[in-house]
Amino acid sequence: MTDIPNPAPDTVSFPRPLAGKRALVTGGASGIGAAVARTLADRGAHVVIADRDRDAAEQLSKEISGSSWVVDFLDPSAVSDAALAPALDGIDILVNNAGIQKVSPIEEFDPADFRRILTLMLEVPFLLIRAALPSMYAQGFGRIINVSSVHGLRASPFKSAYVTAKHGLEGLSKVTALEGGEHGVTSNCVNPGYVRTPLVEKQIADQAVVHGIPEDEVLSKIMLTESAIKRLVEPAEVASLIGWLASPDAAMVTGASYTMDGGWSAR
Repeated sequence: MTDIPNPAPDTVSFPRPLAGKRALVTGGASGIGAAVARTLADRGAHVVIADRDRDAAEQLSKEISGSSWVVDFLDPSAVSDAALAPALDGIDILVNNAGIQKVSPIEEFDPADFRRILTLMLEVPFLLIRAALPSMYAQGFGRIINVSSVHGLRASPFKSAYVTAKHGLEGLSKVTALEGGEHGVTSNCVNPGYVRTPLVEKQIADQAVVHGIPEDEVLSKIMLTESAIKRLVEPAEVASLIGWLASPDAAMVTGASYTMDGGWSAR
C-alpha cells in the first residue's frame, strides 16, 4: 500500500461555512455571547459584538478579528429606527442573546425591574429583528437565532419577568419564522438549562435567599433538581448548536426550539 503523505500544515483547510457572512451577537462580550462570537468567527463570519461593556467588547473583537458595537439597549435612543437601521443593515446572522435576571416573589417584584427585563429580552429582540429583516429579505438569506431558555418552555417560581420574557421570545421567533420563510430567513430558539455564566453565578446567592438554603446547596436542590444530567451547561455547548443553526446545513430548520437542558423539559 502506498502511503499518502499528510498535507503540510499551511495547506490544511478547515470548514468555514459562514465565510462572507456578517453576524451580530447581543450581549456578546461575555458568557454565552462570547462563546457564540468565537464559534461564528471560527466558522468564517465577521462578528459584531454588541455589548455595553466597552473594554470587554473591544478586547474580544480584536481576538476574533471582528468589530464591536458599544451599546446600552435599555437606552431608548440606542434602539430608535435611526440608530438600528445602519447597525443592522447587511447583517446575515442575528443572535439575540443579551439578558438579565431578577429573582423575587411576585408580590415583592419591583414593577420597574419587570419592565426593564421585558424591554431588554423581548422588545429589543423585536426591534433588532425588525431592523434586520429588510436587508435579509433583499438578499434572500438570513438566520435569526434567539437565545431563549428552558424557562421559555417551563416556569420556575420567583422569576416572573424572566419567564414571561422568554415565553414571549418563543412566540416572536415563531412568527418571524412564518413571515421569513418565503424570503430565505429562518428563525429559531435555543433553550439551554442553567449555563455556567456570570448571570447564573449571581443567581446562586439570590436563590439561596428566596429559598432559605445555603448557597452551596442551590445547585443540587434548586438549579439541577429537574435535570437528568447533573451539571451546568457549558457556554461552548450552546455556541456549537447556534453555529449549526447559522449554517447552510440548517436551511430547513425554522420555527423550532432546541432544548439543551440535560433532560429538564423531558419531565
